[in-house]
Amino acid sequence: MLLLREINEQIEVLEELASNGQKNLFLEGVFLQGNLKNRNGRIYPIEVLDKEVGKYNENYVQKHRAFGELDHPSTPSVNLKNVSHLITSLKKESNNYIGKAKILTETSNGKTVKALMEGGCSLGVSSRGMGALKEQNGTKVVEQYFLTTAADIVADPSAPDAFPQSVFEQVEWILSTEGWVKQEAGYNLVQEMKQKSKAVREEQFLRAFTKLLMS
Repeated sequence: MLLLREINEQIEVLEELASNGQKNLFLEGVFLQGNLKNRNGRIYPIEVLDKEVGKYNENYVQKHRAFGELDHPSTPSVNLKNVSHLITSLKKESNNYIGKAKILTETSNGKTVKALMEGGCSLGVSSRGMGALKEQNGTKVVEQYFLTTAADIVADPSAPDAFPQSVFEQVEWILSTEGWVKQEAGYNLVQEMKQKSKAVREEQFLRAFTKLLMS
């Protein structure tokens, strides 16, 4: 599968007072868009997003483990050392998913985001996930999708092509018992898996997928 990252700029900064009088900072806006050709030339059918966001809400948002990072990570997995915010809600509105993220102001990257927000800087969010594409009328349509995080915080791009597709989005990633690995690193694994029965391959994939969800 390919590492897919999409930019969304329709984001607002919110301040909310907690019951103890402490000020909390949030980002809120469109995190994911369906049935729309984006700046990377890709379309996410809304039924594909509905299925994946449902799992993401159940396994991550509702369990308070839907983390995001600052800037553009180059791997599918979320690194806890780089976490800057917690996604607290992700709700469907027409063909969009409106998200809300609380800035974790006590983490290193959260402090940086807080300083940027209080300095009046414009920020955007970038979704990150693993996907399989098919060509349809000259457009890349996402037919399989695994959402890693609904939002990483990024600088607000000044032009549609400000964030070109990186080399990490052009290589295949494989889900193994060790998590997501690039195809180059997992080549022997692929050859080994091809020699095993379908039942064994399905069992190992299910075990790896379950491990990823529980990580």
